[in-house]
Amino acid sequence: MSDGRNVIYCYDGTFDGLMCCVFESFEQREIPSEISIGEPCQLSLSDIRFIETIAEKSERVTAAIPKKISWDALDLVRKMFLSCAEDKDLTILIFLHKGFRAGAKIMQMLADDTVNSINKAVFHCTHEAHLLTGFIRFSDYNGYLAAVIEPKNKVIPLLASHFTDRFRNEDFLIYDKTHRMALIYYSHKAEIAENIDFELPPASAEEERYRELWKSFYKTIGIKERFNPRCRMNLMPKRFWANMTEMRDELNIRDESTNRIAEKCLTTIKDNSV
Repeated sequence: MSDGRNVIYCYDGTFDGLMCCVFESFEQREIPSEISIGEPCQLSLSDIRFIETIAEKSERVTAAIPKKISWDALDLVRKMFLSCAEDKDLTILIFLHKGFRAGAKIMQMLADDTVNSINKAVFHCTHEAHLLTGFIRFSDYNGYLAAVIEPKNKVIPLLASHFTDRFRNEDFLIYDKTHRMALIYYSHKAEIAENIDFELPPASAEEERYRELWKSFYKTIGIKERFNPRCRMNLMPKRFWANMTEMRDELNIRDESTNRIAEKCLTTIKDNSV
């Protein structure tokens, strides 16, 4: 099999498109040097090959994974595709090449670099999804619940079953601002929309009152003597705070304090230079 050092695969960025890249790789008996979404960002001397997304090819590869490896392998590949790991597409392709040769035992080959990389990326992705099941804060907009998140991974598909089961009698929307994806649940039907831009309208006066009540509740249940900022930061990373009602004010206070310190430092530097 050729190592494909002079070939770059380009595809449309969908999971079916990636499975077509895998099909092409096996058909041509080569492993590309890179897999890119759309055209490569940098000029390259390699041969650039655009892989068309064909449902029949994608279905053949997807069906072969549980047959020749295992259902767990298919689940792992799907979750890896949702991760923010660098070169995840090429890693998936290499993993499938190894998996189709080794069979189900590939899942136990934890010392293998490819398997190890996938497991780490999938853990990061699923762990972030797990955290967001508790950190998402909904607001009411004329009877509809809406929330905004900014995750590193594409966690919307992993969050869908949790929230549709928990709020099955509500209409709600969760918007992933980072990846421009949204989970829309309306009339007991769930849909994931991609490549959309969305901005929440201003909160109503009643919603603002509920937010203040929630902030008051958060402050009241806290035990002052047991306050541990470092522990809280570990369990609730700061990158989630901007979209959490009870933490937003504290984040703004910290940012304003940092700005005041920075301004004071700049003033001191200017005075000393004079």
